[in-house]
Amino acid sequence: MPPTLKPVIIFAEKKDLDPAKLVRLYQQAPWAKGRTLHDAREMLRHTDIAVTAWDSDLLIGFGRVLTDYVYRATIWDVIVDKAYQGQGIGSNIVQRILNHPRLKKIELFWLCTSRPGFYEKLGFSSKEQTGMVWSRTNHSRLE
Repeated sequence: MPPTLKPVIIFAEKKDLDPAKLVRLYQQAPWAKGRTLHDAREMLRHTDIAVTAWDSDLLIGFGRVLTDYVYRATIWDVIVDKAYQGQGIGSNIVQRILNHPRLKKIELFWLCTSRPGFYEKLGFSSKEQTGMVWSRTNHSRLE
């Protein structure tokens, strides 16, 4: 029996991708299930940097950054297709963001996550809890 060929994963900095491919990925994550094609298109338009992972023309990984390119950057929406998880793709996306040439001056990278263990392995710390959140959904219930 011939050995199974491992897919060749290509990483790219790409914001102009088909948002439908991203929505397909989002449908796999509980935190992103309700995201729409229209909203994904708009989000991509306002994203500063996006790192993608591809198996041929199949989008299998994504992560994005909002930044001022000097002091702060936030990492959002790091996601890997369930069929490709456990292969280091998510770690690779985060490392490509942290080492991105346009982000070399950034002092602090921020992110929000419900899976801190993954990011702690990459050097992120949850010890400095300085963030706060305002939720439009929660706020509208108070009115």
